[in-house]
Amino acid sequence: MAQLWGGRFTKETDRKVFAFNASIGFDRRLLPQDIQGSIAHVIMLARQGILSPTEKKQICDGLAGILRDVEEGLLDIDQEAFEDIHSFVEAKLIERIGEPGKKMHTGRSRNDQVALDMRLYTRQVVLEVDVLLKELLEGILDTMEEHIETYMPGFTHLQKAQPTTLAHHYGAYFEMFRRDRQRMSDICRRMDACPLGAGALAGTTYPLDRGYVAGLLGFAQPTRNSMDSVADRDYLIEFLAALSTVMMHLSRFCEEIILWNSNEYQFVEIDDAFSTGSSIMPQKKNPDIAELVRGKTGRVYGALMALLTTMKGLPLAYNKDMQEDKEVAFDAFDTVKDCLELFGGMLKTLRFKKERMAASAMNGFTNATDAADYLVGRGVPFRDAHGIIGRLVLYCIEKGTSIDALSLEELQGISDVFQADVYDAISLKACVERRLTLGGPGTLAMREVIAQNRAYLMQEDRD
Repeated sequence: MAQLWGGRFTKETDRKVFAFNASIGFDRRLLPQDIQGSIAHVIMLARQGILSPTEKKQICDGLAGILRDVEEGLLDIDQEAFEDIHSFVEAKLIERIGEPGKKMHTGRSRNDQVALDMRLYTRQVVLEVDVLLKELLEGILDTMEEHIETYMPGFTHLQKAQPTTLAHHYGAYFEMFRRDRQRMSDICRRMDACPLGAGALAGTTYPLDRGYVAGLLGFAQPTRNSMDSVADRDYLIEFLAALSTVMMHLSRFCEEIILWNSNEYQFVEIDDAFSTGSSIMPQKKNPDIAELVRGKTGRVYGALMALLTTMKGLPLAYNKDMQEDKEVAFDAFDTVKDCLELFGGMLKTLRFKKERMAASAMNGFTNATDAADYLVGRGVPFRDAHGIIGRLVLYCIEKGTSIDALSLEELQGISDVFQADVYDAISLKACVERRLTLGGPGTLAMREVIAQNRAYLMQEDRD
């Protein structure tokens, strides 16, 4: 068992204690970040005269060789022999280059080392999630452009309310995922400080240049308090909260696709590549990907709650409890990236049944508000118009028909204000097209929003 702290102990750690204490089974994925941080630290130590140029080269070359050999499968990370990824790297370095390898850890603690590794890794994942969110936004926007005049019912309380378009409906999710991207940017800005050099909790007596090493690692600045540096997991909690919000948005979207795909709705058909069948019912085509994304939302929520609970009672500074941040975070990271990738692929291959969607909009009295507005336009106070249309809807329900299917005589039997032009006023197209305020489903309003969205995505490409 290779450990970095055996000097003051008189006997070896119990095997079960070692296994329980070890983190190498999951923190092994931090190897690239551990090597990156160690190389930056060593370069700084040499710049400060703490290491010689020869020692710097030996250590940096040795670290690069360890990373290369692991990535090429020439070196295994032995989980039985090493407590964590840091002890593995240091032991292998000393084994390869001898005495100079023992100087690598000068002026550093595992506390600030792991704080750096996790921050570097999380920063990378934030950027990866941002890329996936942007790809999803591009797919949503493509669908919006194609379906500006694809009419469908809009819902409140899961009941048909007013007519809208598929472009308008998708536009709501565009705004949600755009805000998710903004959260990614905010997180990157707040975690843009390097904890390396904080030591165990109180810094170090060595003349480290923390600003220099922060720059080498791509951070804007070093952290300003060494205790907070090793005890901070706010950035990770914030990221898990943002990922939970991403999953909530995905889950809502999946729920609607599942409904739209059902026999009762028949608005969409999910591509075979993103569906599965039944082992007993040959007619079944199940929306498993949408259901799994919806289900995995709870998994990501669980990671957030686990870390919040772990951190809630910890005194300053570092405590071993904080090792529990990694497994849940890694699982959440992997889950969200998989869900975004699969959901985006499913979304691009959906086939929309336009006639069915339009018929559903017409058959649910979604033009009732426009019928009331028609009466208001002819001088009827809105509250009176509301009552007239309510009676009209009740009449239609009793007759098993829709407002636009009634004869003019039937309409005038409830209110003599109705004239022949009412049919044009309450047509599906008219109901949608008259809603021209920014944010509405009317064609002009939607084209303006789509243009703004396209400009936003193109600006991101230029940046």
